[in-house]
Amino acid sequence: MRVIVTGGAGFIGSAVCRQFVLRHGWTVLNLDKLTYAANLDSLDPVKDDARYRFLRADICEGSTLDQAFRDFVPDAVVHLAAETHVDRSIDGSLDFIRTNVLGTHTLLEAARRFWMERPRDERAGFRFIHVSTDEVYGSLGHTGHFVETTPYDPRSPYAASKAAADHLASAWYETYGLPVVISNCSNNYGPYHFPEKLIPLIILNALEHKPLPVYGDGLNVRDWLYVDDHVAALALILARGKPGEKYNVGGRSERTNVEVVKTICALMDDFVPAATPRHELICFVEDRPGHDRRYAIDPGKIERELGWSPSESFESGLRKTVRWYMDNRAWWEPLRASVYGGERLGLAPRAAQETPA
Repeated sequence: MRVIVTGGAGFIGSAVCRQFVLRHGWTVLNLDKLTYAANLDSLDPVKDDARYRFLRADICEGSTLDQAFRDFVPDAVVHLAAETHVDRSIDGSLDFIRTNVLGTHTLLEAARRFWMERPRDERAGFRFIHVSTDEVYGSLGHTGHFVETTPYDPRSPYAASKAAADHLASAWYETYGLPVVISNCSNNYGPYHFPEKLIPLIILNALEHKPLPVYGDGLNVRDWLYVDDHVAALALILARGKPGEKYNVGGRSERTNVEVVKTICALMDDFVPAATPRHELICFVEDRPGHDRRYAIDPGKIERELGWSPSESFESGLRKTVRWYMDNRAWWEPLRASVYGGERLGLAPRAAQETPA
């Protein structure tokens, strides 16, 4: 299998590259623009492997993509390149529209041109895996789960940009026959996660005995998925998924944000005892605008049809994650010092709303 992975220097993308090369023996071309959240150090385990290649490129540049397809001749594309942080989308949405919408369109067109030029037997086996998020579905109440047919209801600029990309991917299957498969995953966590996201931010702040900020009342619920379990699902979708289908990938691990933070505190106190319990560092801060209350995925379809199930519980995966950050300061300390130091993002002012008469 020869696979183009877009965004392969990011959190999930680097895990895809590592697993595809080392576990499956596939040949991977990592195509990444190297924006702020990308880190080639995350590819150290495969950087010298003959089955791994890297190309610095922007998915919005069609001619570059065309050349990459011609040179590499892939059997599949796994599309992960995206701007992903909701807080940053609140502060500046244009990058999200450019990369997530225009970039996806440009990549789909490059893949379609390449696919159309292949012999018929090679076209039949080609796959374009579009990796998306549960945030496109909007916010749930206290009960219920997202399924593949849940109507889209994005609430943030990030979610809206990913919803648009999903619709483009689906349209390229329906209109042109490009063999697209869409996956929508829940919140990922694990090693090599850029420290602007909740779990790595809390781990590093706890290590440094800094305040542990929790948005609002801390009762927003997310469904957590260990990143290697997500990659295993993507490998199954690539090998056995049906073109035109969608697969929701979730860890069946719903937790409130404050529960996540308290669990990290307990693990840190276990690994590195401190004079005072770390949960005393928790502080509740102004909530994020448009903060969705609850996400929860029903992964029943991929479990039934492809035989996938997560191998890590939230507790086992989180313990591995905390331990990794403690043991890999050389990976995250330069990021904290020069790229992102833990400052608050996503508090763009909102216009005052008039009260109806």
